[in-house]
Amino acid sequence: MRPLWVFGYGSLIWNPGFEPVEQVIATATGYARRFCMWSIHHRGTPEAPGLVLALDADIDAACSGVAFRVADADADAVLAALRERELVSSAYFEVNLPLSLSDGRRIDAVTYVVDPEHRQYTGALSLKRQAQIIAQAKGGRGPNCDYLVNTAQALAGMGLHDPELEELVRLVATDTARR
Repeated sequence: MRPLWVFGYGSLIWNPGFEPVEQVIATATGYARRFCMWSIHHRGTPEAPGLVLALDADIDAACSGVAFRVADADADAVLAALRERELVSSAYFEVNLPLSLSDGRRIDAVTYVVDPEHRQYTGALSLKRQAQIIAQAKGGRGPNCDYLVNTAQALAGMGLHDPELEELVRLVATDTARR
């Protein structure tokens, strides 16, 4: 049996929901981390959706995050919990994505990639519009701005630089200060 690896690029980085036996910085090529999915459950509501991160196919992009190796004994339970969490509205595809690990290894990891045909896919929103939505939205797991800040801080804590997220943090703080 091959070990189960999971790729975190958003909230899974700071809240995987399981205790990994190994975690390594990893990169997925051909995908970009983007706030391109309406959140109607966790960070917004159907009436006032928030935004969450998704991996969006982009041949010229690469996304860095964390690969988590799951204990063999926990694999079935972890996969079931991830499916309940990530596939709540079927806006993601669950795929095994090839990753390059920072230590030189190459692995395949369970990864949740946005379905661009799903009604929750936003397409390209300007950073200003994203910030306006994130500054106001709240859902079952709390304010949308907490999700943004926690993800940006987790990436920075690992030495990963995401200029778009950093700019969104600045824009959301400015928008919130105006209220």
